[in-house]
Amino acid sequence: MRDLLTTIFAGLGVGPNPYAPGNIWPAPSVAGRETSLRSAAVLVPLIERAEGMTVLLTQRTETMSDHAGQIAFPGGRVEPGEVTPEETALRETEEEIGLSASMIDVLGRMNARDTGTGYRVMPVVGLIQPPISLSPDPSEVAKVFEVPMDFVLDPANHRLEKRDERGKSREYYVMPYNDHYIWGLTARILVELGKMVRNA
Repeated sequence: MRDLLTTIFAGLGVGPNPYAPGNIWPAPSVAGRETSLRSAAVLVPLIERAEGMTVLLTQRTETMSDHAGQIAFPGGRVEPGEVTPEETALRETEEEIGLSASMIDVLGRMNARDTGTGYRVMPVVGLIQPPISLSPDPSEVAKVFEVPMDFVLDPANHRLEKRDERGKSREYYVMPYNDHYIWGLTARILVELGKMVRNA
């Protein structure tokens, strides 16, 4: 799996469509928009377990001001001085779950995603070789867990649901795993990752 993923990303900072306007990061200001997209990055942590690769996810605490209680990748907003999404994703990962950048072999980027909450989020894929020791920040992270990559790769586990918001119907992916309801941006990133690996 490592060799396949390395081939897919073909080098640090190289995504599937690096020159697409939607992959420009930080997100540029767009004329005519009342507010510009805020730039953020997440780490997609892939752990190379002996029994098979897994994806590490977090559950946000119920006290968070944004997306409370939701399943998420470690990550967050860009801070002053950060030039690349890798810098942002790695810093946020260490702050949220205590995983040092020295433990992460960054492979590359996926396609950026613009969210309804006003963010452009760049997913950064990294490989992690056990053993690992985590120290989640209790103010941000309620739980850390892993999902088998085989589960992510199986399209039977990707489900589309609809939700009405402000009078409009919105379709989104969900990927329930055990007692975890993975949906929204996190599910979209996992679905894309699954497609990338299956089509490689």
